[in-house]
Amino acid sequence: MFTRFLSKEQQRKRALSKVAPGPLAEYLGTPFPSKKLNCRETEIIAIDLETTGLDPGKDDILSIGMVSIVNWSVQLSTSWHRIVQVDKAIPGESAVIHQITDDQAAAGSPIEALMPEVLKRMAGKPMLVHYSPIEQNFMSTVCRKLYGAPFVIPIIDTLEVAQRVYERRNHLIQPGDLRLFNLRPRYNLPQYKAHNALSDALATAELFLAMADNLYAEQPCPLGEFLSRR
Repeated sequence: MFTRFLSKEQQRKRALSKVAPGPLAEYLGTPFPSKKLNCRETEIIAIDLETTGLDPGKDDILSIGMVSIVNWSVQLSTSWHRIVQVDKAIPGESAVIHQITDDQAAAGSPIEALMPEVLKRMAGKPMLVHYSPIEQNFMSTVCRKLYGAPFVIPIIDTLEVAQRVYERRNHLIQPGDLRLFNLRPRYNLPQYKAHNALSDALATAELFLAMADNLYAEQPCPLGEFLSRR
């Protein structure tokens, strides 16, 4: 419980002191970027996880999508998408939403084979997501299971940023207003098919760039102003 009062950098060092050598130790060995950095000069990695449910204790990760923001633009050459191996029947509602069948999941890659690449790509960068508890909690659960230590990372959450914008402008937040694909039209962004990990990561990256440019037009865009307070 005490850990939540530590800074992300303190949490990183604390986790590093307890983890065994391996992919997570290598990840935690890379310092996090300073809050004082200009976002426009910082590499940021957008990630989305599609899961069978919302409880990392009993639900599974179905797929992982990632793409990087470099030089203040989405670099499609960095796109990375993988189906995760799930050896049990996927709930019908999940299959309908994510369009990932039992056969596809059975033929996917084991999460333990994917995590070293995920951690390597994310080392030393802020993680960009829409609604951070999903990615944070599932990633941390996996890291504890595989490596015996939590996943720690500075987070930019576009849902949280949007909520702050609404509150500062005294706008009433209606149900659904903060959903990823309801926010995008507000910034004249095109709609993509939802519930694909890579397209959702891309959609989040584009939304963040539009929101940040709107808030800090033609001026430095401080990383610390966007980091999640969770």
